[in-house]
Amino acid sequence: MPAAFKTVAVVGKSDAASLPEILDQLASVLREHGAKIVLDPATAGAWKGKPDAVLQLESIPAKADLAIVVGGDGTLISCARLMAEHSVPLVGVNLGRLGFLTDIPADGVAAAIGAVMDGDFVPEQRLLLSGSVHRGKKALISALAMNDVVVSRGAIGSMIEFAVTVDGEFIFSLRADGLIVATPTGSTAYALSAGGPILHPALQAIALVPISPHTLSNRPVAIRSNSRVEITLVRGHDARVNFDVQAHLQLEPGDVVHVQAAPKPATLLHPKGYRYFGMLRQKLRWTERAS
Repeated sequence: MPAAFKTVAVVGKSDAASLPEILDQLASVLREHGAKIVLDPATAGAWKGKPDAVLQLESIPAKADLAIVVGGDGTLISCARLMAEHSVPLVGVNLGRLGFLTDIPADGVAAAIGAVMDGDFVPEQRLLLSGSVHRGKKALISALAMNDVVVSRGAIGSMIEFAVTVDGEFIFSLRADGLIVATPTGSTAYALSAGGPILHPALQAIALVPISPHTLSNRPVAIRSNSRVEITLVRGHDARVNFDVQAHLQLEPGDVVHVQAAPKPATLLHPKGYRYFGMLRQKLRWTERAS
């Protein structure tokens, strides 16, 4: 067993019916490899077994050498932002639907995790975004995002107007339903639905994707990942910003949303043989033909 994986955290989607069975399989494999098992309280409450420790989720990154996430992509994204600060790699076991990030199927968990514990995996770093909102000189919120930072109109609002600069250079003013600032990971999420490009995870790039722009000449733009993006709300009722749809804030005219690459990326460990385009073919059904 690689020395780095002596303590393994398991974070599960606690309301998933199959979670207890998956935890039983994981515990068997991890203990065969001599690893200590750490769970968060919600995951521990869904399991009849006994972990070596139960810690609050926020405390786990400082104690774990590896995190196994059992659930969907949303569960993994939440954990990835926490684990990145301590450079804890993540493995995803899919209990959701598409599973772009949680790429180990539930029916193959024992063999796949056993291989990871033996050092047989494909590591991959994923860019994270660091975002904040300023109202005058006051910082109102700051958060990380693995998928995207989205400035958008509210449920009852009309189009909003905002101005975008990159590295201090004015790029455009835009009237639209909003703007998505997406990582390569997030390029297959909301940004894809809004007509944005798919960015390979190895690209050091960020996509700026307008949401239903009033002027059809406003198109998605890919920029360098080390760029500093500023989005200033010019006018708009009930405008808001969200970070991976998990942290959000109402915006007022004059508020500035700052977005740039986070200092540390998230690290994913894929099963041996993982190929990004192979995953896309499967998840997006590119190989299907009309009969």
